[in-house]
Amino acid sequence: MIIYQNTKGGFIDDVRNGNIADKIEKEFANHNLFHSNDSEYRAWANSLMFMRNALDDNDISDDCRLAIEYQIPLTAKRVDFLIAGKDEYDSNNIVVIELKQWENCSSTQRPDVVKAFTGGAERAVAHPSYQAYSYAKIIENFNEDVYKEKIKLKPCAYLHNFKEENRSNIVNDLYKEAIDLAPIFLAKDVVKLRNFIKTFIKRKDNCDLLMKIENGRLRPAKALQDSLASMLNGNKEFYLIDEQKVAYETVKKLVEKSLKDVNKINGENKKYTIIIEGGPGTGKSVVAIQLLCDLIQKGYSVNYVTKNAAPRNVYFEKLKQNNYKLSYIKNLFKGSGSYIAVPNNYFDCLIADEAHRLNAKSGMYQNLGENQIKEIIHASKVSVFLIDEKQVVTTSDIGSIDLIKHYAEQEGSSVYTGEEINLVSQFRCNGSDGYLAFLDNLLSIRQTANTTFDMDYDIRLFNDPNKMREALKEKNDINNKSRMLAGYCYNWITKNNPKSDEYDIELENNFKAKWNFGNTSTWAIDETSFPEVGCIHTSQGLEFDYCGVIIGKDLRFENGSVITDYTKRAKTDTSLKGIKTTKNYQLADKIIRNTYRTLLSRGQKGCYIYCEDKALLKYMAKMLNKEIID
Repeated sequence: MIIYQNTKGGFIDDVRNGNIADKIEKEFANHNLFHSNDSEYRAWANSLMFMRNALDDNDISDDCRLAIEYQIPLTAKRVDFLIAGKDEYDSNNIVVIELKQWENCSSTQRPDVVKAFTGGAERAVAHPSYQAYSYAKIIENFNEDVYKEKIKLKPCAYLHNFKEENRSNIVNDLYKEAIDLAPIFLAKDVVKLRNFIKTFIKRKDNCDLLMKIENGRLRPAKALQDSLASMLNGNKEFYLIDEQKVAYETVKKLVEKSLKDVNKINGENKKYTIIIEGGPGTGKSVVAIQLLCDLIQKGYSVNYVTKNAAPRNVYFEKLKQNNYKLSYIKNLFKGSGSYIAVPNNYFDCLIADEAHRLNAKSGMYQNLGENQIKEIIHASKVSVFLIDEKQVVTTSDIGSIDLIKHYAEQEGSSVYTGEEINLVSQFRCNGSDGYLAFLDNLLSIRQTANTTFDMDYDIRLFNDPNKMREALKEKNDINNKSRMLAGYCYNWITKNNPKSDEYDIELENNFKAKWNFGNTSTWAIDETSFPEVGCIHTSQGLEFDYCGVIIGKDLRFENGSVITDYTKRAKTDTSLKGIKTTKNYQLADKIIRNTYRTLLSRGQKGCYIYCEDKALLKYMAKMLNKEIID
């Protein structure tokens, strides 16, 4: 989505007339979008004056088109500036420019990471050259037209306020690779920037390149499980952006540091614990798997750890299809109860994904070990916990930031956490931060400003569960990446006989379906599993193109509020085990809301919803300003 576009000549006129910031802000309103704060408005007024100067050259045709604030499809990230055209060899090019108002920054010991004052504080952020390059690569990966028509993206960064005496802080050998891929231009480099642009843009293109960026066909989004084998072979499949890159480089640096830091008295390595927070779709698993693959390549002893068997089983199956031995795979991907008796610092690094799902005890009867968090920290020199406390979905889930800090202190492990490594970039729900804010508001998880959101994300409300299933099947027929999900309100009748004529879920209009859990461990990717319905346990940690969610009677709209009712959960559901005894109804309420938040955020491109409670369906339709499909 492009917010502002114009010819070069029109843009220069808007800047000269002092209209550019107002026009961009108006276009945000026209798209029913909101930019983050007043500082963005000031940045447009300031930075775009410098861009006008850089483009004010007769060798760049006035009818070349440019764009400002382009939101990359399927993400929440925006590119500052694009200019499109042809070079002297008649090639189609688009120059991608990352703009910064920094006057200075400081180097770090982490590749592609600098420290700068941004967002009201001094923090570690991606180097502007890396940022520009990663954005360009994501556009290439998502846009079929850019890829097939070989439109060349030329990234660079322009720091128009950056003082010359501080150049060595941002242009040095640590950042050479990124700068080679995306040159950086500082305050005194306007002529160099102009010459860079002129190398690729001289006259208008004849195929409207910006419209190919704006309306190009989207390539199928990469699924982590489909890319895993290639990543283990050392190939680049995902480009980490912004805070993902900072978190990734932070972990790598601390692993290196731990191996060098040995206590002279007891001979033990220094221990580090890193806590990375991130909501649905922010790339927690991508960061975790990228770390696993890269640390393996460097010869470190490392495991990917998750309590949830569903993603592990999918990874096992995908890797077996690529000729990896099962014994090798199972040594890399471990359940969270695998470290009960492991000696101190046995592993260089343990990466605990979905850390909110960790349990206290291990084993089938949860009677083994002391605490999974403590055992993971004890067993590794560097322990990494990727966590979203709003995805706690059973009474046995004990993973929390406070508890991780508690056991890290007990084990003598230094804790790294904080905003700069928290993941916020949205790669699911079509990059719609607004949709996730809407869910939090709907489910009363937190009050947000978003009671509605822009409709780039395909959300549909159905009065008939059969119609929802039919619409979802059309999507699944394309690539087998759509699934039905449901809250756990339906007894698992077919558990011991999945091939029986009985059904677990029976709804109005003769809708019938079975739970999937008993007959396959790879339901999320099986070619024949679409008719079956997944639950929280078989979908958490995975994602789909589209999901269809059945909201049961445990979530209703009554007396002007969305309420939960734990008594409507299935008798076979163990998620709320012990609630009747402890009478911890607040925890039950939290688990039900978290469950639906997780289910409703599994879809990358869309979510189709059916509610047993018609009042809730009507309330959602009102909040979304959408029609209910009968």
